[in-house]
This record gives sequence, structure tokens and C-alpha cells, in this order.
Amino acid sequence: MPVDPQLRNLDIEIPTQPEVLVKLSLLMAEEDIDLQAMSALVEKDMALAAAVMKAVNSSLYGLRGRVQTVHQALTYLGMREVAAITFEMGLRAAFPAATELENVWTRASQRGLLMGRMGQMLGVDPWAAHSAGLFEECGKAVLYRHAPTHYPAMLRAATRDAELVELERTAFGVSHDALGAALCESWGLAPAAVASVRHHVEVQSSLTMPESLTRRSVSAISTIAWALLLHPDQLDEVASQIAPQAQLDETLVLRAARRVSEQLEAAKEHGR
Repeated sequence: MPVDPQLRNLDIEIPTQPEVLVKLSLLMAEEDIDLQAMSALVEKDMALAAAVMKAVNSSLYGLRGRVQTVHQALTYLGMREVAAITFEMGLRAAFPAATELENVWTRASQRGLLMGRMGQMLGVDPWAAHSAGLFEECGKAVLYRHAPTHYPAMLRAATRDAELVELERTAFGVSHDALGAALCESWGLAPAAVASVRHHVEVQSSLTMPESLTRRSVSAISTIAWALLLHPDQLDEVASQIAPQAQLDETLVLRAARRVSEQLEAAKEHGR
């Protein structure tokens, strides 16, 4: 998909989607997904396959016994979670390694997994939810690559993302939520994922979805995940305000959020 011309005029480069992820997207779009083809595709890229295996065997997934191949990972975790890990590793590889971005990638892993599983429990497209979680903060990596000497100071100065976007707009004429959405579009993510990334800062800071946001379920799950990971004491309040705006049942949303949170905590305990 084309990048917004206004962003192109800012001379901030949106990285292109790696070829392996283009092919993986095509496989994911098929009605009957060929798991053998998917595992073969990932295993062809040795660096990517190694990164995927490292992630699969981390405490985040809590698997019993060490997974040796991508096909094994697909068997134990399922197609969506392995595809999401592959997308995460491809996304990270598109940007320079930087200590300042490690927290961004750690949150991406946790949030993507949480949102994907919540989506599955709530009948919301789990692939769109998972990918939205992975890509939510990717605009920060875009700006870091664009201004590596100046952007880290902004990351340190802002206590909330709502403050950060104001600093970004002043310095660059664009904010990381808009850049993240542009990257999602150019990499062919689902419209619901793009919309969630585009509006996540606004919705999280105000707990109000803008009228222009028509695809709301993934955005709602994003906001619940944000509360669960960063403000767990506010989870009930956030759910009571956000769920009705996306026509989701508040009780079911809270149940899904807590169940997935328990799953992830149990996985971490098992991995220790």
C-alpha cells in the first residue's frame, strides 16, 4: 500500500516489508493455510528462524521441553502465534539494534500475545489483534532511526505517550502513532490493526474513541491490554468505559483479560 504523501514530504523513511514477511502474509491470507509451507518459508531465512526459535523457547510461552524446529513451534503454539513471532522478528530486523528500543520490543511481544489471545476469546479477528499489539509502538523505532541523536532524549523526557506525541509533532511535524499506522498500511496489515495503531494514544489517554474510528473492537482490546500491562488497578474502570464503545460485553472483556494475564504469568513461572 502507498505511504501517505504528507509523510513522504517529511523525509522520514518507512522501511519496506521484508520479502519473507510478504510471502508469509500471502500464506496467512489463504483459506486453508499450509503449515508445512509456512515452516519451510521461515526456516529458509536462517537468522530469522534462529530468532523465532529463541523467542518460542522464552519464558513468555512457557512450553514444556525445548522446541527445535519451526514446524514443532507451529504444532505447539499454532499458526497465528508463530506467524506473529516471525513478524515481530522481521519488524525488529528492519531497525538498528538500540538499547533505547528494547523496552518497546519487550512490550510489543507481551501486548501482541495478550491481544491475540483476547481477540480469540472474544470472537475478534485474533491475527488483526495480535499484529496491532506488535506494531503499536513501531513508529517510535521509525523516529529513532530518523533521528538517533535527538529522539532518545524525547523518549526519556516524556512520562506518557500523550506527552511524547506533542514533542514529536513539534520536532518532526508527525508523531509515532501516525508513522506506525503508515508502516502498518505499507506492510499490508488488516484495516482494524491500522486503525488501532493510528488512534491508540488518543484512545488510551482519553478513554474515548473518536467518531472517525469505525473499526473499534481491536482498538478496545488494545486499550484493555494497555491498562492490564501498565495500570492494572484501573482495569475495571477502563473496561467499563471502553467495552460499550466497541459493542463488547464488559464482563466478557474483563474475564478474557484476566484469563490471558493468568496464562502469561503461569508461563513465566514455568519458564523460571
